[in-house]
Amino acid sequence: MRDVEGKVAFITGGASGLGLAMARSFTNAGMKVVVADIQDDALEAVANEFSESNVNLMTMKADVTDRDAMEDAATRTLAAFGKVHVVCNNAGVAVSGNIADMTYQDWDWVTRVNLDGVVNGVVSFVNRIKEHGEGGHFINTASIAGQFGMQGLSVYNATKFAVVGMSEAMRQDLAPDNIGISVLCPGFVATNIFTSQRNRPDALGGPDAAGFGAGITDGMSNATPEQQQMQQMLASMLDPSVIGDMVLHAIQNDIFYILSHGDFREQLTARGQEIAGSFDLWSAWREEHGV
Repeated sequence: MRDVEGKVAFITGGASGLGLAMARSFTNAGMKVVVADIQDDALEAVANEFSESNVNLMTMKADVTDRDAMEDAATRTLAAFGKVHVVCNNAGVAVSGNIADMTYQDWDWVTRVNLDGVVNGVVSFVNRIKEHGEGGHFINTASIAGQFGMQGLSVYNATKFAVVGMSEAMRQDLAPDNIGISVLCPGFVATNIFTSQRNRPDALGGPDAAGFGAGITDGMSNATPEQQQMQQMLASMLDPSVIGDMVLHAIQNDIFYILSHGDFREQLTARGQEIAGSFDLWSAWREEHGV
């Protein structure tokens, strides 16, 4: 979708962090934008930021885990702008800790937002995009944690791997309809993901439950050695505005993988080599056993 001017974009988790950065990049390119989020105060701040700008942007409250709310958001978007071309399934949360310490509530909360939220965004919008016949693009926010496993991030890893696999399949399914797909796999970016438990429902542990920020954002004195290493990496976090511009470029040039942090190349290469080596190992095993 080389020409994005006048096109309509819908962004979940759009009132802060990566989503807000996308909104800013998109409006700078002349796009019409719907910012959806679960936080009233953040939505109000976005509305105030753009109120005196000559841009076409609206905000709406929407919970990505609520399928009826997402269908309603799609209906309201079309009522306001007539069409939608770009959908950014960006809302995300995280917990960290040893897998033995993860509870059903941890799994349910993160899965409902990070995976079901993407599913709900796709189901609510994909046929609405196909209907106008002008093509479109989905941005599915995964993570570098969707490319290789990380100690203490089993729950988060599981959801982000799922988003990557889903996006790879979507790319093939929707290519005939001129609908592009990009999967965003950033490393550390200065966003609110580390305090995402602030939006955790009471039924799933509530905001007082330990989140991804536990021991990381509280200072070095409270951190484990693994968290101290993570804190050092956080010191070089990327500004979200960079990601916003990268996403816009990916839409305009139909680029699938958006990998923002080249310093993770070594881990990805090592994972690929281990997988390739396993083919050789098991081929030899089958030959040895005649099967």
